[in-house]
Amino acid sequence: MTKYREILRLKSLEFSERAIANTCHVSRNTVSKVLRRANELNISWPLPDDLMTDDVLEEMFFPKQNTTSANRRMPDYAYIRKELLRNGVSKKLLWIEYCEECRMNNEEPLMYSRFCYYIQKEEEKRNATMHIPRKPGQQIEVDWAGDPAHIIDPDTGEITEVWLFVGVLSYSQYAYVEGFLDERQKNWIKAHIHMYDFFGGVTPILIPDNCSTAVNHHKSDWYTVALNTTYHEMAEHYNTAIVPARVRKPKDKPNAEGSVNIISKWITAALRNEQFFSLAELNAAIKEKLRAFNANSFQKKEGSRQSLFLGEEMPLLAPLPATPFEYAEWKVATVQFNYHIAVDKMYYSVPYQYIKNKVDVRITDTTIEIFYKHNRIASHRKLTGRSGQYSTVVEHMPENHQKYLEWNGDRFRQWARQIGTNTYEVVNAILTSGRVEQQSYRGCMGLLKLAEKYSKAKLEAACKKALTYTNSPSYKSIKNILITTADSLETEPEHEEPVKAQGITRGARYYGGKR
Repeated sequence: MTKYREILRLKSLEFSERAIANTCHVSRNTVSKVLRRANELNISWPLPDDLMTDDVLEEMFFPKQNTTSANRRMPDYAYIRKELLRNGVSKKLLWIEYCEECRMNNEEPLMYSRFCYYIQKEEEKRNATMHIPRKPGQQIEVDWAGDPAHIIDPDTGEITEVWLFVGVLSYSQYAYVEGFLDERQKNWIKAHIHMYDFFGGVTPILIPDNCSTAVNHHKSDWYTVALNTTYHEMAEHYNTAIVPARVRKPKDKPNAEGSVNIISKWITAALRNEQFFSLAELNAAIKEKLRAFNANSFQKKEGSRQSLFLGEEMPLLAPLPATPFEYAEWKVATVQFNYHIAVDKMYYSVPYQYIKNKVDVRITDTTIEIFYKHNRIASHRKLTGRSGQYSTVVEHMPENHQKYLEWNGDRFRQWARQIGTNTYEVVNAILTSGRVEQQSYRGCMGLLKLAEKYSKAKLEAACKKALTYTNSPSYKSIKNILITTADSLETEPEHEEPVKAQGITRGARYYGGKR
């Protein structure tokens, strides 16, 4: 603001306009204009009590025109703010539309510069910030640092980027930092587990960034935030509530954002000239730098992050659970027609009633759990080794499939012995006819089922007759005998002595020889 009082005071001391301009850091034209206006209003130094401020003098010397008079239309700030969010919409375009509306309503529009000025002032009011006092032990803010560190492969010289996880207690600003090879969810969860161990306790609130490892963006909207299932499980395990920061609202977690910048100087920049050949080596160096960072004194208040944490915040942290959280990955799978699901090229059974349904699969290092509509329907020990292995629970199979599991050679032999000795011989011959015993199970089953259709006596007789022709009859030959000679078989004695099979021979007379 122009120093009106000082200009009038220096003029009373008979300073030249050039000297007044140099002293008050204004132009000579401004000095001349102010003095001329003071003469017109008959105002001189010393000033009366009601004119002792520059604001009052400015309003008297150069009163502002009322830009909000009836013939001027002010912009619709809510509409402009909404439209500027749309792709391709600019202030210039909105001003042109605004001018057109003013002309249609016989109103005088603002010039483009004033139009932009009022919009800027309105945005400044909206961007006002408020300091929120934090309570000790109340919340933790987490984020990934922007600038990565690096490690070098000692064999190939290849440089790999390492991403830094940062966790900060909001009250004491006590920080935790650890490097990871990627920002995927497994490392995201692992970083939280290590952070809680480092702090030695848990806060009721956890504030992460609105990243994909924390929030399921497909199920979230502006009003409701859907957390990733694994992240939500971790929060339940540590009894904490996750409140993600809003998109493009870094002030929702200012301590983490500020610590990221400071840590970039204290750790990433400080280690820029050192070479590390493994992630463990880099994290050991980060740990040393982090210890110095937390112990360093504050610039604008007494103590350090470490002293504030140990003295005021650590006693208020909730205790850690008895065991650390076990990372679990969630997937969606479809139950196949063989009532199994595929997980990492391994197959796990579920009850056959869920065939063709989609199920949720929880995968840990040791266990596979399967859920349908949040109810667990199956659990398996995780398979390892060669791909293509099956883990099958008998109770998951249909009843007829369970019976098939009971099929074996001894069971068929025992079943056949209950019918008769000839049936036993035929079944035994069928079981030994193939290279693999299991190939003959269907034939044995079909043969023994014929007793239900024709009776055990007829099946025994048919087997006896078939054995007179060959030592290895088949299911089909027995079935043909029953179809063609079922009635005659029924009249044969049930306990007839077995006749030794013999071939048909021609005597010597047939060939013209002597008897």
